[in-house]
Amino acid sequence: MSGGPELRIKKPEYDKIIAHAYSCLPNEACGIIAGSADGRRRCVGAVYALVNTDASGEHFSIDPGEHLKAVRDARSRGLSPIGNFHSHPSTPARPSEEDIRLAYDRSASYLIVSLAGKEPVLRSFRIENGAASPEEIVIE
Repeated sequence: MSGGPELRIKKPEYDKIIAHAYSCLPNEACGIIAGSADGRRRCVGAVYALVNTDASGEHFSIDPGEHLKAVRDARSRGLSPIGNFHSHPSTPARPSEEDIRLAYDRSASYLIVSLAGKEPVLRSFRIENGAASPEEIVIE
C-alpha cells in the first residue's frame, strides 16, 4: 500500500459493479457503494446498482427516491454510504470535467468503470476543490 487512501472491495461486489456497467450499455451505469470508513481506508460492504434516469452514454443522474431507498437499506444493515460509481462506456476511467464539477462530497469515493478497452478498468478517486486524487483499490 502506498500510504494514500485505500478502498477495499470483495470480488462479488466488484463483479456486481462491472456486470451493471455492461448491462447498461450503450448508456452509463450508476450506483452507490456502502460500507465502513476507518481513517484513510474504506471497505465496501454493499453495492447498489441504480438506474441512470438520463439514459445517456455521456452522463448520469440518480433518481432521489431510488437513492434514498438504497441508503435506508444500507443503514438497516449497519453500513454507511461511502461513495458512488458510474461507467464510461467509451472513455478512460478518469473523472470528466462534469464529474469533477458535480462531485459535492469530498469524503466520498468516486468509482469509474471504463469499458473502452478489451477488459474493464475500475478506478477510484477522491475529489476536492476541483481536483481528483487517485484512491488505491484492493480487490479481495
